[in-house]
Amino acid sequence: MTKQHAIPKTRNLVSEERQQAIREAVQRCRGIPQLSRVVTEDDVHRLTDLFSDPSLSAPIYTLPTVINHETVAAFIDKHLAEQRLGKGLLMINVDDNDRAVGYYDVQVWPQWAACELGGAIRGDRQNSGQGSAGALTTFNWLFDALGVDLICETAALDNIRTARLLERIGFKYMGEIESVLPDGGTRPSRYWEMSKQDWVEQMSKRDATK
Repeated sequence: MTKQHAIPKTRNLVSEERQQAIREAVQRCRGIPQLSRVVTEDDVHRLTDLFSDPSLSAPIYTLPTVINHETVAAFIDKHLAEQRLGKGLLMINVDDNDRAVGYYDVQVWPQWAACELGGAIRGDRQNSGQGSAGALTTFNWLFDALGVDLICETAALDNIRTARLLERIGFKYMGEIESVLPDGGTRPSRYWEMSKQDWVEQMSKRDATK
């Protein structure tokens, strides 16, 4: 029997009109302005190079267990199929040398107006402020461009960097879950949520202190 995802924990069914609007927003997406673009089949070598760093890929449960050209090509194909259905996105950010700097993996549940954001940035770009800035831009974009009401985040139990970032931004920690791996197995993960209402309040407070 197929294992079911434990997320999102908060599930508020929205109207068929809202669901369709979210699907269409996902389907027509071309990327996040000034930050990333939707992947194509030509990005296999870029993502293979990025994912080949185990310090980046090992903590991320949604990535293939084995990283090579074939598994990454299948990973891309799966996400392109999800985008056609309005249920997922895979985006990439490249540098001036045409190398992948990072990627964004979005799982969308239109029926609950919710999504999960995953991804990572290259090691040499960490601790530069780019991760935090990119996260804020991406969260804003998910709420505004896709029209979701809820963003979910998960992280491995020992992923302190992500936990600190999410808690600093204001995500609500909701305990541990069992994340479903691509091979059907499970992995314990820490879990957070942010509603659109809470996000607007967080941004208002941030703007007031500038």
